[in-house]
Amino acid sequence: MDFFIDNSQIGATPVLVTGAAGFIGFHVARKLMELGADVVGYDNLNNYYSVVLKEARLEELCRVSSVTGKSFTFVHADLADKAALESVFVEHKPQIVIHLAAQAGVRYSLENPDAYVQSNLVGFMNILECCRSGDVQHLLYASSSSVYGSNKKLPFAVEDRVDNPISLYAATKKSNELMAHTYSHLFGLPTTGMRFFTVYGPWGRPDMAAFLFMDAINAEKPIKVFNNGEMKRDFTYVDDVVKSILALINKSAALAPGSNDAPYKVYNIGNNHPEKLLDFISLLEKFSGKKAIMEMLPIQPGDVPATFADIDELILDTGVKPETPLRAGLEHFVKWWLDRREEF
Repeated sequence: MDFFIDNSQIGATPVLVTGAAGFIGFHVARKLMELGADVVGYDNLNNYYSVVLKEARLEELCRVSSVTGKSFTFVHADLADKAALESVFVEHKPQIVIHLAAQAGVRYSLENPDAYVQSNLVGFMNILECCRSGDVQHLLYASSSSVYGSNKKLPFAVEDRVDNPISLYAATKKSNELMAHTYSHLFGLPTTGMRFFTVYGPWGRPDMAAFLFMDAINAEKPIKVFNNGEMKRDFTYVDDVVKSILALINKSAALAPGSNDAPYKVYNIGNNHPEKLLDFISLLEKFSGKKAIMEMLPIQPGDVPATFADIDELILDTGVKPETPLRAGLEHFVKWWLDRREEF
């Protein structure tokens, strides 16, 4: 993935990446160091999924740090621990904050809503306050395609109304966008929200489709295929997501107060190409050399039948277009899975 960072945007202080032991946070932190930035990673290492996998990601970040000569400082703390977060801002004085930590998962929000309130609402409020008091130049934060809820119009565009969430997870992500706008408006804090569309790739999350399905295929157990297979997703390869995030760091100057009512913007980050879930499974079968056993089920509460990202705004502002074909992305993922799965 060829890319560059405008170091004038980063400055002399390290970039703070929250959720650095998570899937996207790990990839972002690794690429930042490869491109010459020091990184402070912040993560609570919760057990929503394998802590062993999260620790392996951290080990890889330490390895990259030793190879590149760029520092990686890890802080093991919770977003809801405001004192711990404040100490990071006081000690490291980050000017760029890439906030990717959150309690993830649509279905899990039906079982454990309190985790979403603490991490995604209380934690995000703490991030905003620390960015405001720390005079941060640019806060980039993860939103989600789930904010589009039951919208029927495709593709989903950032201008669409998003006031009909169908999961608590989606509601917290929309809340983050509203909270960020308030801080941009009141305090001139430049904020950029990123609505991610079904990210997949090496080092991915075990609770997401690619990992879940490969585990089931390998164990010759049934795959739960919801909506009787009539699902389409805008699957987005993680390298494309990282490239988009890094490009948006360089857009912070365009968010100067006065450019609109607040230095605030939201982007879709997706592949702009919905794929049938059954085609996704077929490619996993091809690259793994095993057949899937499929259990057809009705659509689950909180799920939507299709997602499709309108990325015109992202392309216009950054020149970046996520475009890794599903075939190529899944081939990379399956190779990584076959090489590393037994470790986790």
